[in-house]
Amino acid sequence: MHPYDSITRKQIEERGSRKWSEYPGAIGAWIAEMDFGIAPVIREALKVIDENQLYGYTPPELLKGLGEATSEFYASRYGWEFPAENVFPASDVLLGMGGFLDILVPRGAKIVVPTPAYMPFLTVPGAFFRDHVEVPQKIVDSPSPELLSTSAGREDAPAPLAGRHWEMDFEAIDAALSTAGPDGGPGGVLVLCNPHNPTGRVYTRAELEKITEIVEKNGALVFSDEIHAPLTYSGFQHIPYASTSEAAARHTLTATSHTKSFNTPGLKCAQLIFTNDEHLAAWKKHGTQFSGSAATPGVIAGITAYREGGEWLADTLGYLEQTRDFIADFAAAELPELGYIKPQGTYLSFFDANALVPRLPEGVSPQQFFLQEARVAMNDGTTTGQAGKGWVRFNMGTPRPIVQDALEAMAAAIRKL
Repeated sequence: MHPYDSITRKQIEERGSRKWSEYPGAIGAWIAEMDFGIAPVIREALKVIDENQLYGYTPPELLKGLGEATSEFYASRYGWEFPAENVFPASDVLLGMGGFLDILVPRGAKIVVPTPAYMPFLTVPGAFFRDHVEVPQKIVDSPSPELLSTSAGREDAPAPLAGRHWEMDFEAIDAALSTAGPDGGPGGVLVLCNPHNPTGRVYTRAELEKITEIVEKNGALVFSDEIHAPLTYSGFQHIPYASTSEAAARHTLTATSHTKSFNTPGLKCAQLIFTNDEHLAAWKKHGTQFSGSAATPGVIAGITAYREGGEWLADTLGYLEQTRDFIADFAAAELPELGYIKPQGTYLSFFDANALVPRLPEGVSPQQFFLQEARVAMNDGTTTGQAGKGWVRFNMGTPRPIVQDALEAMAAAIRKL
């Protein structure tokens, strides 16, 4: 038995986290954080904050160390090399996105977002006075279902999920960018999320190269959110988008963080990786308000995670992969009404509950149904865009016995319909 299996629901609830207190009495399977605690090396490193009374603004040497640790981690794990000086901190990826829009994207340009999407990608552009355009992704046949392992593998899986996977609609992205410029012509921004939240896709090099071709054709920019990069399962490979070519590097700002994979989202620290000298110069001139927001505990956690957290990460990723496979087996046997595409990365599972909708009371969404009848709190797919309507996002980053309890409660609720 893995040590994570011994963590009880009572212990987790007593922590008082938002994930478990927002919906009292329900299993917290919504907000994207894990219930496994943090790596012992990070917990030990954080003691220096109290020992040295580091309660003020982050010292320059720590920020320098964060850039160096980020650069080392990406070179070692992905073979992508960039100067440590090109790494700037932010409190989180979303503030980095806001700074990117505010400083580097002209007013009037549109932000193209493939959906379903991480929910704030549909709201942050508006906060910075930019319109967004949804481009629904498609579910297509997997070229190698055995390799991609993208469904529960059962013949009775709700169409269209058996042996299929999510894919960006390249023609629609091209069309959207062709009118996304500030003057209504080509331009704008494509938001790329890889590994993808909420679908769990890990995009291939060929897909990323196709994106480069489209973006270059339209003179657009890319905001690449790669926060889930270390959470990529066996059989798949995360490829940093900006590493694929000089063209991709030139039109991209990469935003990442240790906070998802090492489970420290409350410590507020992300990394922005600049691969365009003009963007870098503009950020140095105008980005202080965004880069000055990373918290000292988050910076210390990031340095430690990138340099010393590999063993904990590998163990946790292996546990998550087994949980993912458990969910697939359970769905095949007990949840035939729900479509399930195995994620290739992230600790998020995205269930298609559209087949349930006709059986639900009028006005009740699948998310509301499972919250009320199964006491499982998930994210409503509608918040991810129109392509997510009828879906629910399930956070599997919790002890497997709790995952089993949640799935059994969902199955029991469905049987009562």
